[in-house]
Amino acid sequence: MLSPRWRRRVIKLTQQRFTASTAVVVRNDAGQVLLLNHVLRVASGWGLPGGFIDRGEDPVDTIRRELREEVGIELEGPELFRVRTMGTHIEFIFTAKTNEPGEVLTREIFELAWFRPNELPENFSRQQKQIIDAVFAKDS
Repeated sequence: MLSPRWRRRVIKLTQQRFTASTAVVVRNDAGQVLLLNHVLRVASGWGLPGGFIDRGEDPVDTIRRELREEVGIELEGPELFRVRTMGTHIEFIFTAKTNEPGEVLTREIFELAWFRPNELPENFSRQQKQIIDAVFAKDS
């Protein structure tokens, strides 16, 4: 039987490496969803808030940290909605609410805006639109 140390080494050598991130569908009482125009988004720029999970960080803590750092928003009741994989990347998708308007607090974000689900920006990600639609359909 292998010692715990050797088991960890074998696992690290034989298992694929993954990156992990979070995204969150943040809704307000007006029936809108928060989107961020992010510097690093290639297509339209607009997308759901979120970010990469730090080593040892819980995914729900990641979304709280990211929203606080990027737009100064505290989330109400984040709940896990879905987990999806894309190649060697895993994404934890949450839903949450807030009525705070938010403000851009980092150079990573050009702007933020609240959108109705049927009035999303041009060239918006089809996958993220499907996620938003599923979240709003669940609550109606």
